[in-house]
Amino acid sequence: MNQQSGYSFQVVPMEEHHGAEICAWKYEPPYNIYGWLPWEQMKELGVEFGDPQIRREQYVSLLDEQGELCGFAQYFPMVGVIRLGIGMKPERCGHGRGAAFVGAIVKEAVRRFPEHEIDLEVLTWNNRAIRAYQKAGFSITDLYERQTPSGMKPFYCMVYQPSGSTSRP
Repeated sequence: MNQQSGYSFQVVPMEEHHGAEICAWKYEPPYNIYGWLPWEQMKELGVEFGDPQIRREQYVSLLDEQGELCGFAQYFPMVGVIRLGIGMKPERCGHGRGAAFVGAIVKEAVRRFPEHEIDLEVLTWNNRAIRAYQKAGFSITDLYERQTPSGMKPFYCMVYQPSGSTSRP
């Protein structure tokens, strides 16, 4: 369990019912781009956490103190790097808990992959997420465009830098 800023989150394996709930989340614009396909379609296509093996190997759920699902994370393996994918339940966004939420995800990433760099990508307009990532120890290291379902968009790459260090191996 990670406790930071007075909030704690438990990182647990993502269960199928978590995936179904996540697919039903509805974000307000402009955050609605973070929505998922319907759960039955995710399973049918075998994409992301709709595929049991990918869900087991890469995805976790985050639960609050009452055991309620409040978000998820993906630990996407790359060479020497773990790229995080992070999603918080829409009703939980914007309430000052982002740094603690991200901190729990990072703590688990460090536990699982102690020798790997930890990074993430974020759309440059998503200031709310960028602030939470910075408070959790991430720094912007790159700016680039990449393809999204709605065309080319600008992204920041942010790298986790533990307190007291300037870089990771």
